[in-house]
Amino acid sequence: MTTTEDLSIISLILHASVLVQLIMLLLVVLSVVSWFWIFRKWFQIRAATRNTQQFEREFWSGGDLNALYQSAAAARHEIGGMERIFEAGYREFTKLRAKSHDNNATIDGSRRAMRAMHQREMDDLEAHLAFLATVGSVSPYIGLLGTVWGIMNAFRGLSNVGAATLAQVAPGIAEALVATAIGLFAAIPAVVAYNRYTHDIDRIGIRFESFMEEFSNILQRHLR
Repeated sequence: MTTTEDLSIISLILHASVLVQLIMLLLVVLSVVSWFWIFRKWFQIRAATRNTQQFEREFWSGGDLNALYQSAAAARHEIGGMERIFEAGYREFTKLRAKSHDNNATIDGSRRAMRAMHQREMDDLEAHLAFLATVGSVSPYIGLLGTVWGIMNAFRGLSNVGAATLAQVAPGIAEALVATAIGLFAAIPAVVAYNRYTHDIDRIGIRFESFMEEFSNILQRHLR
């Protein structure tokens, strides 16, 4: 490729070496998959926040706990995470209360049930965040590998040239730098999304834990 040829991104990619093209293809695939999970997690976290707010309004409005439990049990696969935690805790509470007169054991069993459901909900919210973190941390280095390889080829091509000039080196370097650009394009959205989603999930987790403590206190007063 010479300086008289088109230096558009498409031309640079087409004239790159096979290894650099494979690296670019890998980065594009990583970018596409990361964008899929960015949008997927955005919808999931948004729905989790909305369901949590809705259930908190219903719970603290002073409604009957049995009615809330029956409603949650009837739509177990459609309710939000906090409502599932409530359903698991109240189900265990009613089961143990009918079998045992030990109030402490009843409350402890209810807490364990809520804690187990809380962990499942958090695992579901955090699923695939590690992939975004991996893309954000690894993509620049993969792009740099393509750049280094491309620059090596560009300088190796000048071995038979008596007097190398910038005009002869520039096209090869430009081809190589495209790999770094694609790597950054894949990494930056993944890092931003990972940091944002981690913050949002932590806030949801704190709300879950606060609810479990407050609900446990309510159940203790109910036993008394």
